[in-house]
Amino acid sequence: MAKTDGSDNQLYGNLTSVMYSQADLAKRTHELGEEISRDYKGRPLVLINILKGGIVFLADLMRTITIPHAFDVVGASSYRGGTSTSGKVTITKDADLDLRGKDLLLVEDILDTGVTLNVVCELLLIQQPASLEICCLLNKKRERKLKVPLKYVGFEIPDEFVVGYGLDYKEQYRNLPCIGILKPEVYSA
Repeated sequence: MAKTDGSDNQLYGNLTSVMYSQADLAKRTHELGEEISRDYKGRPLVLINILKGGIVFLADLMRTITIPHAFDVVGASSYRGGTSTSGKVTITKDADLDLRGKDLLLVEDILDTGVTLNVVCELLLIQQPASLEICCLLNKKRERKLKVPLKYVGFEIPDEFVVGYGLDYKEQYRNLPCIGILKPEVYSA
């Protein structure tokens, strides 16, 4: 039988600590799904995800939502493999669905500076949805130049560089089932 505590996973060795376990994430995602199901009952809901980091959260969240809904993905990047945003957002993929008149819920992994989320929201609003709200798994406590109104928040976190559950550093660590703080020596070397 395989170990489930992560002790056999080499990636755990590069974490200073686990911030949220797999069980913590599952519990909170289920709670968010229940709340979204209540709030959007009888409405034409479309979940929109920003590739790549939020795809794990989206997959788990959409399975907890008990009302009919569609989903789509957009591509946007501002990190380019580093630990902080470049400040320049590149749109790499637009939504494929017709979003006019639909209630959109942008499902994001982490709110850091707000730059990427603002650009993606502007892009989505061009399609004239009925509404646009944001569900963010992690809200990093930090000062932001741009205000980003979040309707649903999984967890408030300190200003730390976190990985796991879809979040990466140079495309690594996405497969960790938890969210952990990456050791600074890993990304400052």
